[in-house]
Amino acid sequence: MIRDKYLDISKITDSPQVLKIFDVVRNYGGVLRFVGGAVRDAIAGRKNFDIDFATDLSPDELAEACEDAGVKTVPIGLKFGTLGVLVNGNILEVTSLRKDVSTDGRHAIVEFTDDWKTDASRRDLTINAVYADEKGNVFDYYDGISDLEKGIVRFIGDADQRVKEDYLRILRFFRFYSLFAKKGYDKKALKACIENREGLEKISIERIRDELTKIILTPNAPKVFATMFENDILQNWLGKSEYLSNLQFLINLEDAYDDIKPCYLRRFFVLYFPDKDLAENIAVRMHFTKNQRERMVKLAANNVGVENILEEKLRRKIIYQFGKEFCLDKLLIESARREIVPDALGNIIKEIENAEVPVFPVGGRDVMETKNVKGSKVGAILNKLEKIWMDSDFCLSKEDLLAQI
Repeated sequence: MIRDKYLDISKITDSPQVLKIFDVVRNYGGVLRFVGGAVRDAIAGRKNFDIDFATDLSPDELAEACEDAGVKTVPIGLKFGTLGVLVNGNILEVTSLRKDVSTDGRHAIVEFTDDWKTDASRRDLTINAVYADEKGNVFDYYDGISDLEKGIVRFIGDADQRVKEDYLRILRFFRFYSLFAKKGYDKKALKACIENREGLEKISIERIRDELTKIILTPNAPKVFATMFENDILQNWLGKSEYLSNLQFLINLEDAYDDIKPCYLRRFFVLYFPDKDLAENIAVRMHFTKNQRERMVKLAANNVGVENILEEKLRRKIIYQFGKEFCLDKLLIESARREIVPDALGNIIKEIENAEVPVFPVGGRDVMETKNVKGSKVGAILNKLEKIWMDSDFCLSKEDLLAQI
């Protein structure tokens, strides 16, 4: 189905340099279209999406077309038919039309084709198989626009076959359901996800983690996590949670204040409210980075109540000891634990973000020069002086503190 001038293309891009790529491909005898998420999200009114393209030229032909036009390219995924085109310092991914030759549940062996419907048929969901040219004409081969408008999330063709082609599509289904669904689950899609859940064991933990972090950042994450828990879809990675209502409370808090950026680590923490050992376990199991693991463990190991953060003097101590990020995380986490919005929460959030972290004015050399103290005693004295300084609300000067020795 072709919908003439259905889409205001400025919702995708108004960059002349980006639109120039359409002329580059056309002058070589090919066709270029926006594809997938960019078209879907523009139609749905979403913002801040990546722009991807599809073309009926092969990667070699596309590279030659760009070279003739003086446009630089980067070979970022030629094995899968993707060429990077450099525009305004950014790399735009252009993928040649493909058809699957064979699949193993993780990867596909593909051949290039010039048939747009064949390319669309190998995609996962109807709402992701939509293309648009630079004039706003939309090419919709599997009623993806209609499904998007109705809030229906379903696989293209046989749901079981689509899932078996790449088992990660199970998690992708739940992610897009959380983002776009307006109705209950498509029965065939949900059935295929449940019956093929063991196939997720073939997927690397990194790919599993990346999809789960995307899911937990969606507005309806508690609902889809509940469905996945009920059907043991995550049994090899995450245990069931008793805190889905707390997670929804946190999501609502993050959405209510412009100064709060949604954070998947914060949301994972609220999903379990773990102690130190469980926080470490989750971070290791999900292959979080060292910094992410330390952040999770730090939140679990330091029991800071929301009442301490709300009190201005104590809040300054917390910021000094643990940092502004920790203070904001704890404020939101503990609010979600109690499911209570503290008074003047917006003002407190701004105060945390704008706070200047004080710098302890005394160093070891200062102690040694003052009393000619050496060795382990220097550290002990510094610790005592730092406590005195914090108790003074960071008001004592270097001279005041040295006089305490």
